[in-house]
Amino acid sequence: MGKFYLLLSSLLFILAVRTVSADVVETKDGARLVGKITQIDGTTIVLDTAYAGQVKIKQNEVTGVTTDQPAHVRLAGGTVWQGRLTGDGDGRLVINLPDGRVSTRVDEVVATWGPEAKDPLVLALQRSWAYEASIDLVGKTGNSEQLGSGFRLRATLAGPQDKLQLYSAYDRQITEGQVSTDLLKAGIDYQSSFWGRYSWYMRDEAGFDRVKLIEFSNVAAAGLGYDVIKTHKETLNLRAGLANRYETYKEDPVLYESLIDPAPPGVPVSPEEAKRLATKDRTNETGLDFGLNHSLELHNFSVVTRVSFIPSVADFSDMHLVHESFLEIPLRNLWWKVRMGINNDYTSKPTSNTKRLDTTYFTHFVLSFK
Repeated sequence: MGKFYLLLSSLLFILAVRTVSADVVETKDGARLVGKITQIDGTTIVLDTAYAGQVKIKQNEVTGVTTDQPAHVRLAGGTVWQGRLTGDGDGRLVINLPDGRVSTRVDEVVATWGPEAKDPLVLALQRSWAYEASIDLVGKTGNSEQLGSGFRLRATLAGPQDKLQLYSAYDRQITEGQVSTDLLKAGIDYQSSFWGRYSWYMRDEAGFDRVKLIEFSNVAAAGLGYDVIKTHKETLNLRAGLANRYETYKEDPVLYESLIDPAPPGVPVSPEEAKRLATKDRTNETGLDFGLNHSLELHNFSVVTRVSFIPSVADFSDMHLVHESFLEIPLRNLWWKVRMGINNDYTSKPTSNTKRLDTTYFTHFVLSFK
C-alpha cells in the first residue's frame, strides 16, 4: 500500500512540475494562455497548447511572457541574450541570464530560438533545397483504348538573392494503338537579384517532341528580370532578353510514303531523296525571350501561372509560346499536393501534318519535400 501511495505521489509531483514549468502568455484582455512558446518574431507569438493546438497571438496584445527554459532572445537593437523570460503582466520583461538580469519590454523582442537551434537571420540568408516529384498513369478501355504515363521532377535551390531551378518532365500517351504524345524536356534556370527589384537570368531547356517530329530542341536565353510584386504570399516577375532556338526534325512518315509510292500518275523518288524532301530544315535562329511568372498563395490553395514567348528576330511571325496555369491544393499530409491546370503550347510554323496549338488539361499528385 505504501508503494502505491509513493507511486501516486511521484506522478502527481511530475504533473505539478510540468504544469508549473509550462510557458505562460498573458494578454491585455486578461487571458492567461499556458503551453510551449515555439516562436516570437516581432509581430506574433506562437504557442503550442494541449487544448487548442497551435495558437498565434498578436505580440502587441501581449502584456507578459514567462518561459520555463532558456532561449536566445534578439531585441530590436540587435542585441542577443540567452536566458529565461519572466514578465510582470504590464508589458515589462526580464531576461534571466546565468550571471545577471536584463530588463526590456515584450514589444522589444523581435526573435527567439532554442538553445540548440540556429539564428533565424542566419537561416534566412542561407540557401536551401526544395524538391517536387510526380508520376502520372492514365488508362482507358471500352469504346476507345488509351494508355498514358509521365513523370515530373523539380529541384529548387533558393536564397534571399538568387534562385536555381533544375527540372525535367516526360509524357507518353498511346490512343487507339497510335502514339499521340511522346515528349521530353529538361532544363536549368538561374536568377540573381542585383539591384532592388531588378535581376538577371540565364536558362537553357532541351528535349524532343516526336509527335511534332522534333528530334531535338534547345532554347538558351539570358536577360533581365523585374519583380513587379514580391511579398511572402505573392510574386510577379517579368523577363525580357535574347534567346537562341535550335531544332532538328525527323522526316514526315506520311509525306515520305507518298514520295516513295505516289498515287498514279506520280513518279516515285529514291528513298534518300524522299527522306530529304520529307524532313523540315533545321532551325537555328536568334529570337527575343519574354517571360512571366506569377504565384499567389491563399488560405487553402495557391495559383501559379508561367508564360514563355519567343519570337524570331528575323521573322516576328515565327514564334513559340508556352503557357501553363494551375491550381495547387495541399492535402492533409502537407508533403502531398493536388495540382490541376492547363498547358498551351503554340508553334506558329509547325512541321507538316501537325497543328499549331497543343492544349493539355492535367491533374497531378505532387510529392514536395525539403
